[in-house]
Amino acid sequence: MRDVCLTLPTNRECAGTITAIGGEAAYAARRFGVRVHLLVLDSADPADRARHAEALAALPPAEGVVVHHLDEDAQRAFLREVIERADLPGPDKLLDLMLPDAVSYGACTNRAFLLAAALGCASVHRRDSDSRYQLLDGEPVFPIEHELATIGLKAADAAAAVTEHTLDRAHADKPVALVGASFIGELSVDLGEIRDLDPQAYHDVVALWAPTGATEEERRELVAESFIGAGTEPFAGDRAVLDRPDIWRIDMCNIALDREVYERVPLPPATDTIGSDYFLHHLVHDATLPGVTHNRHIVNYYTPERRTGPGFTAYQERYAKFLLSMLYLHPVYTEMEEAGAALLDERHHVRTEAIADSVRRSAATDRTENHRRLAELDRCYRRLGGKYAEFADHLASLRTRLLDEAQADIEDFALLIDAWGPLVRASKATPADRLPW
Repeated sequence: MRDVCLTLPTNRECAGTITAIGGEAAYAARRFGVRVHLLVLDSADPADRARHAEALAALPPAEGVVVHHLDEDAQRAFLREVIERADLPGPDKLLDLMLPDAVSYGACTNRAFLLAAALGCASVHRRDSDSRYQLLDGEPVFPIEHELATIGLKAADAAAAVTEHTLDRAHADKPVALVGASFIGELSVDLGEIRDLDPQAYHDVVALWAPTGATEEERRELVAESFIGAGTEPFAGDRAVLDRPDIWRIDMCNIALDREVYERVPLPPATDTIGSDYFLHHLVHDATLPGVTHNRHIVNYYTPERRTGPGFTAYQERYAKFLLSMLYLHPVYTEMEEAGAALLDERHHVRTEAIADSVRRSAATDRTENHRRLAELDRCYRRLGGKYAEFADHLASLRTRLLDEAQADIEDFALLIDAWGPLVRASKATPADRLPW
């Protein structure tokens, strides 16, 4: 029986989402005859964790579904066991990269990757706490329908399970490495209020994540495509395209990745940085691995704390760090795009050392562009006034720290890539009685 991991990392109350994902897990086991490991990685406070436990306990029994609910203590115990077994230098540093004190979108997913390896899973299917499923004729529209129909199959074999096949025949023998869709509803990044207040300021703020030297036309195209997902049109029927994945239309709330990718390269473990979990999108696409882009989009919504008080400040800081991270990630993306299929070995496996080398070299990128990004962000926020001007004052006091952190984050990513192979092997070798469930 094939084992797969359907995972929900969360740091907030989301009992309703857990109930819905439990339904998707039961559907997947019933529909595809797989064993679904429903993995909830819970960093919420004790009261919310208790509600999550109640929601999981209340799920109807489903053959083929195994539930794992891990708080941070359980996750930490597993990671220490794995790091010790891997016998790597700097174990405390590695533990911090895998389970930092701050929010890290990449690190929480990396933990799911290692736990999936320990469980013997062939793929990881990720959802988010800010998500709901669409309905069609009163029934939920589960993305896992397309994910399990194609993930890991040779592209030539996956062609029968999609509605459109536009993949170049040169890639027919490669495995489907990524399957995903997007979301409908609000922007994936909480900048909608800026767009409503001042469209020009919104353009300027979003355009800041363009590569150094981008033309004005390229910036306009970037702004038009950014953070919009699949718009607002509801699901009416299936469309699934087999090709190199359309990474502009695939979000981390709605994605499946094959083990042959995530067991070779992790996600950047950057803290307090939105978008830090999208690296493998680029890697799969640029390495010419096949993917399936479908239209079973998640419904996106926002939790209120992002827009007021400390929650607003924290979220805007994470956006600022996202902009700064691009100084280091864009050169890596460029090199991956130029390398193309050379990123793969003769078995279509990613050449991990090539990625690590590119990431290491990018850490030496001159910071001038990041100084400009912060200055422009300051200008835009002061133009908006109100709480945005207040945030500009706050951001000004953090400039040096944020610039240093952005560089340290990419250096940490290189370190983690180097350690990743031993960590995955150690996860797989962890005895069952040492696993945290």
